[in-house]
Amino acid sequence: MKVIPSEEVIKYIKDGDMVAISGSGGSGSCEAIIKAIKDSFLHMGHPCNLGVTCGISPGNLTDDEVGMNMLAKPGLVSKAICAHLGMGRVFGNAIGNNQFPTFAVPLGVMNHLFRAIAGKELGVFTHIGLNTFADPRFGGCRANEKAKQLPDIVELLKIDGKEVLFYKSFVINVAIIKATYADEDGNLSLEHEALIGEQYNMAIAAHNSGGIVIAQVEKIVPRGSLKARNAIIHSSYVDYVVVAEPDYSLGDYNMPIYHPEITGDIKIPLESVAIRELDNRKVCGRRAAMELKKGNVINLGVGMPDSVANVSIEEGFSDDIYLSVETGPTGGVPIGGIAFGGSINPDSVVSTAEQFDAYNGGALDMAILGLAEVDKDGNVNVSKFGTRVTGPGGFINITQSTKKIVFIGTFTTNGLKEEIKDGQLIIKEEGKKKKFVDKVEQITFSAKQALINNQDIYYITERCVFKLTNKGLILIEIAPGINLEKDIIEKMEFFPTISANLKQMDERIFRNQKMNLKL
Repeated sequence: MKVIPSEEVIKYIKDGDMVAISGSGGSGSCEAIIKAIKDSFLHMGHPCNLGVTCGISPGNLTDDEVGMNMLAKPGLVSKAICAHLGMGRVFGNAIGNNQFPTFAVPLGVMNHLFRAIAGKELGVFTHIGLNTFADPRFGGCRANEKAKQLPDIVELLKIDGKEVLFYKSFVINVAIIKATYADEDGNLSLEHEALIGEQYNMAIAAHNSGGIVIAQVEKIVPRGSLKARNAIIHSSYVDYVVVAEPDYSLGDYNMPIYHPEITGDIKIPLESVAIRELDNRKVCGRRAAMELKKGNVINLGVGMPDSVANVSIEEGFSDDIYLSVETGPTGGVPIGGIAFGGSINPDSVVSTAEQFDAYNGGALDMAILGLAEVDKDGNVNVSKFGTRVTGPGGFINITQSTKKIVFIGTFTTNGLKEEIKDGQLIIKEEGKKKKFVDKVEQITFSAKQALINNQDIYYITERCVFKLTNKGLILIEIAPGINLEKDIIEKMEFFPTISANLKQMDERIFRNQKMNLKL
């Protein structure tokens, strides 16, 4: 192991290398190393034409010069294979505008691919992705037009008469990973990181591919001072270490380096997590919470689903369920926004690959996920909207492996203004964009596969609730104060089946007081 300044990393990265980059949204980004690559490219033109691969791309949900946004310079990247691209918006826009070909692979598959590459295996055989855009029949993970110029990275096969997808391994030349400390030998610990993430599998994949591993750390500590259980990556797999300057050593954007309540070192009162005002987000969260059962292990998606965590605290049953995040934490309360992926007061934190081992096998009782675009068949799109490309993240793994799925989101978007008053929902200004469309742009959730899997699927909005059936969507509940024809039917691109037993949504959802909800 050799300690080097950040500007020296470019000596070890060649033009055209495939570079694996750790980090997950706002957590664990190798900011100093990524900046060094960008600066060298802008000043000297090298390294260039890099392939990049990551799970959830580092970024802070803005156009700021952070995370993957720093690599969105024409000519710097020639190909990307990632799971989620929305955290770095400039990077995602570059993909949407066909700057370089990109494949968007389900997050669990991406993590298992890193592990397969480490083991010099051919790839990953899995049911994950069937009948979604990951399936070669519907795009083969291609996130933009340029990707159509490249060979398939996934094949449809039949094994013992069953359809499976085969995601192919590829060579990783360089892994750049974030750790907390390196000791004088080069052993790496992750004790201040919110997530264990992909660091280990990326490092072994690069090492066993004949490549190099470069780690960014906060500081070097004395030989023998790291606890063996904290030293996740052994020195024999680490080639170079960069000690980051203070501004670039942050594990989380806009947050202190170390949050002990996120790493599990301390517990804080959950009452300190703000209780939401009564708005359409809380309405959706409350209705989704009514589907929970005591003892359930539940995955909460990014965005509106985190309102369910707030509801569980306010209603006093947060200790009766186990909230889980695909990045590794289980228990406690998942964090939303930039730091999505971490949890406050987690009971356990495992690597992302290990979490997906559990998820893929059906360990989750239920998942509550975002709803961006739904079509007449019940398919959901959360991964591509015109030139806005976000990728699926863990969405496909979760929705194809969990018995019960609840999608939540507002009924329309873009300018929607609503008021909840006296137990009723009042639409002040309708959203300009319809979410319930004739055909989704990209299939991230496959209704066809859900019916094959005999899954229980609900679509919850602030004004109504749908359920998936063999005949498509059926409207089963409507909010008090909402007109069926004017506020629902006219705001859809297709006519849904109306249940003969259409009910009113529970009025308690729309009152500004505790529901006294019992599991």
